[in-house]
Amino acid sequence: MGDVEVRALNGVSLSIEAGEFVSVIGPSGSGKSTFMHIVGCLDRPTSGQYILDNQDVSTLSGDALAAVRNKRIGFVFQGFNLLARTSALDNVELPLLYRSGIRTSERHRRAHEMLETVGLTDRRDHHPNQMSGGQQQRVAIARSLINRPSIVLADEPTGNLDSRTSTEIMDIFQRLNREQGITVILITHEREISEYGRRIIRFRDGIVVSDQTNASQRSAGDEISDLPTAADPVVSELLTRPR
Repeated sequence: MGDVEVRALNGVSLSIEAGEFVSVIGPSGSGKSTFMHIVGCLDRPTSGQYILDNQDVSTLSGDALAAVRNKRIGFVFQGFNLLARTSALDNVELPLLYRSGIRTSERHRRAHEMLETVGLTDRRDHHPNQMSGGQQQRVAIARSLINRPSIVLADEPTGNLDSRTSTEIMDIFQRLNREQGITVILITHEREISEYGRRIIRFRDGIVVSDQTNASQRSAGDEISDLPTAADPVVSELLTRPR
């Protein structure tokens, strides 16, 4: 900024083990998004090293970094980033188009499998404008899984969603982590959402101010079963009561 150097990250040093569910939390400008960009091989650190699966990826070429992103890392963003004129199935298949040697039938099979994982097989032919925000985010999660990544990076994945849908999305992440052993790194500014992680790392002014195991991890699956629906008597009464 002019003559003033501002370090988005300032000497951050930490390790994330395979199979962890880590929440990274902090206010705007804290450095969490820059951290995500480096972990996701979207940016390189100005100095220092980033070791991914025993490989120093901070020195790789642009093409090599693109290959790492495509094969090892799945991305889920707040804005979904779906192709508007493309079906859910085709959106999920998209990352496979950048990998040679995969037949069309195999792409379809894997995309169907991923949509089934997120409970959206009945929406496979729908376009984004025919789906709710929660359904679009499920498509984005399915797309992030299509290359069977070892890491899923979720950047504010519930930022555009209501409370119930947010809980459902967090249940998907927790199941992927618990049942498939996928490492989940969740970037958020919401304390309540960060509590779904087993470990919470707090950023402020480009440094890590705390890094702790979350002894009171929230269970999205348990919370969903306790949430009321419009079919419940109390909720129905409130929805239909005249003024």
